Amino acid sequence: MAKKKKKVKTPEQLREYQRKRDLGATPEPGGTAAGAGADAADGAPRFVIQEHHATRLHWDLRLEHEGVLLSWAIPNGLPLEPKENRKAVRTEDHPLEYLDFHGEIPKGQYGAGTMEIWDHGVYDADKIDSKKVIANLHGERIEGTYALFQAGSEKDWMIHRMDPPSDPDREPMPERVVPMLAGSSELPSDDGS
Repeated sequence: MAKKKKKVKTPEQLREYQRKRDLGATPEPGGTAAGAGADAADGAPRFVIQEHHATRLHWDLRLEHEGVLLSWAIPNGLPLEPKENRKAVRTEDHPLEYLDFHGEIPKGQYGAGTMEIWDHGVYDADKIDSKKVIANLHGERIEGTYALFQAGSEKDWMIHRMDPPSDPDREPMPERVVPMLAGSSELPSDDGS
């Protein structure tokens, strides 16, 4: 059976990405025609999660698909428990070169702040369409199946972990942690007893 040829997006799909940036003033990749058509060497689509210290700390999830990176900004990071849905904002497609990008985006530029790679790996997709993505992530830190689904406007999405964490003895974070507070008490005696 002949392998189905992947549809490759052209740099035109990166127009919104390029429009938002002054590529002469930021170290971010420009999304060249050669980079836009590149595929993973082994054929497995790749992903990256970047910790982005911008105006507000968030994590950017990027999935390689048809020559670009589908991208979401996730304010509170990927959920670790299946019972939790978290907000995910669909952002513009990014160039494949962003799989390796980390550094400082200068003040005054779109997305200004520090960008660090938090995790990366490969994934296999159960579904990818314009309103829903189901991806099995195989990273160094994240291993699990996640669903991203549109929940309102074109940019308003949610992310949900579909499977339980791989450690069956792992206990979830408590819902509410009460801080330890100082209290008044008697001072110890001077004689050391």
